[in-house]
Amino acid sequence: MKKRIWFIVLISCLLCGCIRRDRTLDSQLMDSREVDFSEENENNKEDITEQWEKGYDLPINETERKEAEDECKKVLVLISDIYILAGKGDAVNPVLDDKTIYKMQDRIKEKGYPVTTMKAYAAMENYKRVEAFLKNCQDEKAGSVVLYELHSDGGIGRDKFIFDGKDMYLISACATWNSNDTYGMSYISYARIKEWKYTEKGWFGYELCVPEPPEVTEIVDGSCLVRIKPMTKEQREMSEKCVQGLGYQGNNLLCSNWDADHMEKLDYNGMYEYLFAMKYHKAFDAEDYPNGIPKEEFESLIMEYLPVTAEQIREYAEFDEKNQTYYWARLGCLNYAPTFFGTSLPEVVNIKENEDGTITLTVEAVCDMVICDDAVITHELIVKFADDGSFQYLGNEILNDGIMDIPDYQYRIRIE
Repeated sequence: MKKRIWFIVLISCLLCGCIRRDRTLDSQLMDSREVDFSEENENNKEDITEQWEKGYDLPINETERKEAEDECKKVLVLISDIYILAGKGDAVNPVLDDKTIYKMQDRIKEKGYPVTTMKAYAAMENYKRVEAFLKNCQDEKAGSVVLYELHSDGGIGRDKFIFDGKDMYLISACATWNSNDTYGMSYISYARIKEWKYTEKGWFGYELCVPEPPEVTEIVDGSCLVRIKPMTKEQREMSEKCVQGLGYQGNNLLCSNWDADHMEKLDYNGMYEYLFAMKYHKAFDAEDYPNGIPKEEFESLIMEYLPVTAEQIREYAEFDEKNQTYYWARLGCLNYAPTFFGTSLPEVVNIKENEDGTITLTVEAVCDMVICDDAVITHELIVKFADDGSFQYLGNEILNDGIMDIPDYQYRIRIE
């Protein structure tokens, strides 16, 4: 999903430390618990019992550990030739291009493994195996499934979900490449899943057991949301073209109600950098505009994407009459309070062609942070495409009073 600032770091740290258990499905795991109990003294028995109750940092059966290591190695060997030939540059932590990642995914797919990537709107290959497992879990049928995730550096994550008929657990492992094109295990963890759900849209959401106060002083986010059932090609293309670049942070184009006759509440100063990146496919560099954004550049870009006049922009936006420039400020702690909603990824779930030539995109905000919701809000975005592929936003309406369920929008710049 555009898919996140410090929240992502928080989840990454969590996954490196969380671990799970299985009580009845895997008899080998049960056997390992019995051996541990027989060999440890009474105090250790109590500690182990307490840890199983907590549900994280659980002891991993050696059979499961070896299986994870062997399978990670097998998959990395499978894609090693692609990785070795990939252009990695001189970076210590290389980021492979999308073409290379998709080539690796296709190679893993051929072996029948469920595999996804970290790219927004990623399509999981061989997803039906995971979906069948989750539907069996809904019917309280025991089983397990392994899911692989390709990371941007060419490494892999291996998640083995285990359901014993009552509780679900996760054995999570990560394998990475070294500087000399060799590989090794980065971590392996085991934890119980506190709660989980599989939505009608095809999202698998779950919350891991994690340390809680007073054991820790800060809240640890154990939530995760994974798209199992892929979007259609058209939904993915519209998502990437029309909404991914905007999101719900730093501008309110997608999280407010407006139309061509009511555009005064849009945050033009905030949206400029997002429209700039969409048009020029590069980040807006404020250093090029130390005295503000020149009037002609600002108004021209805004009018390209919105049905608004230059006069209206000067009225609605924060404009410096003396310098004939528009104010711009970097999004930061002084003008933005981080929210979970702000990290949400907008995804198009329905496309409707209207008689007047416009298109109505039904969009839902997918948040994988804490609340773990695949539809925080649902809104209808009206767009109109030109013959050359360019388009304008004509209006947005948040459905079902959803605007009442999200934080009030914080304008980045307010000049009194």
